[in-house]
Amino acid sequence: MGLALCRPARMLGAEPFFMELISGIETELATRGCALLLQVVTDPVQEVEVYDRWWGEGRVDGVFLADVRSPDPRIEGVAGLGMPAVVIGHPPPAAGSLTPVWSDDSAALRDTLTYLAALGHRSVARVAGLPELIHTQLRDRAQREISAELGLDEPVVIHTDYSGEEGAHATRRLVSATARPTAVIYDNDIMAVAGFSVAQEMGRDVPADLSLVAWDDSQPSRVVRPALTALSRDIPAYGTHAARTLLAMVDDGSAPGFQDATARLVPRGSTAPPR
Repeated sequence: MGLALCRPARMLGAEPFFMELISGIETELATRGCALLLQVVTDPVQEVEVYDRWWGEGRVDGVFLADVRSPDPRIEGVAGLGMPAVVIGHPPPAAGSLTPVWSDDSAALRDTLTYLAALGHRSVARVAGLPELIHTQLRDRAQREISAELGLDEPVVIHTDYSGEEGAHATRRLVSATARPTAVIYDNDIMAVAGFSVAQEMGRDVPADLSLVAWDDSQPSRVVRPALTALSRDIPAYGTHAARTLLAMVDDGSAPGFQDATARLVPRGSTAPPR
């Protein structure tokens, strides 16, 4: 089975999400005597070229598509090859015959915003991922809609590349603004830990001056003090379900989509009522 990732190679080693996802995929494939063929690419067009080559050379029986974009040339390209493919994440409207494995990010965001509103927060910002990704767009829209329902301020959303450097830069912008948020949600744990360091650097007490929430729990989220409130889910299981779905497609020609468990909010010391 093949997986081409349009991410800098340095990010794969630093971001726990993909390492845990790949471990779940590998664990399931190993039970069937299958291997994972992994390649890092520079853009989605090159990813289609890689899948075309793999399929033409008979090197893979199926592929995973991660970080689905809008628009995404991989959807039509992979569908045109007629190869089994599983979309990891929310599928785009034009996904066609491709089968998705996803979790409900909107529900996770609703739990988080409801919790922060109950603590008394009214200004909740978000340091988000790449704006062209489907799951980023869904989170952006859900945050606006849920914030309006809860009577919160219009959210400030800063899009980044998921790196710690970008997370730190975005946090400095938010903390330095005239109208500062009292809480920030980060789209991954790397940026949340970087944001935590920036808050301390700028003399902001966490959580009295600024509450922080990390999307996806990890060891770094738990070892900082205070530990980060996080949206936790079983990421290896997510990879296992994706692999299981793709194996079923290869065996049977088709497989139903699978909705994984929604991320669960785990409150810790980084969130509290605003000062």
